[in-house]
Parts: sequence; C-alpha cells; structure tokens
Amino acid sequence: MTQNEKGDDKDNAGKEVNSYAKFSGVAFQMIAVIGVFAFAGYKIDQAGNHQTKWATAALSLVGVFISLYIVIRSVKS
Repeated sequence: MTQNEKGDDKDNAGKEVNSYAKFSGVAFQMIAVIGVFAFAGYKIDQAGNHQTKWATAALSLVGVFISLYIVIRSVKS
C-alpha cells in the first residue's frame, strides 16, 4: 500500500464521520421541531380548555412537514 492510498483511507473515514454527525444532528433537529410544535399545540388546547385536541394534532402535523423540509434540504446539500 502506498502512502497516497493510506491518505485516501483517512479522508474517506473523515467524510463518513462528518456525514454521520451531520445526519444525527438533523435527527435531533427533527425531534426538536416536532416537539416544540406539539408542545405549543398542547398549550393552546390547554388554555382553550378544548375537549378535542385539534391544535395539538394540527401543530404536530405542521412540525412533521417542517422537519421533512429540513431533512430534504440537508440531503440535497
């Protein structure tokens, strides 16, 4: 194995670690976005004393769509 091939292995390992860190960060962003929107919906339903939790459901769904947008945008770049 030549010196250049050893350097390429290190570069590939570094890129794999960077990809892993990037996409695990995206997963935490998804959890945070969905959680914030669901919590806001819960608080709206709680303040309005609603029997059916429509705000929680609607805002949770909005959070899912926003987090999917974040994932698609990060995968493209």
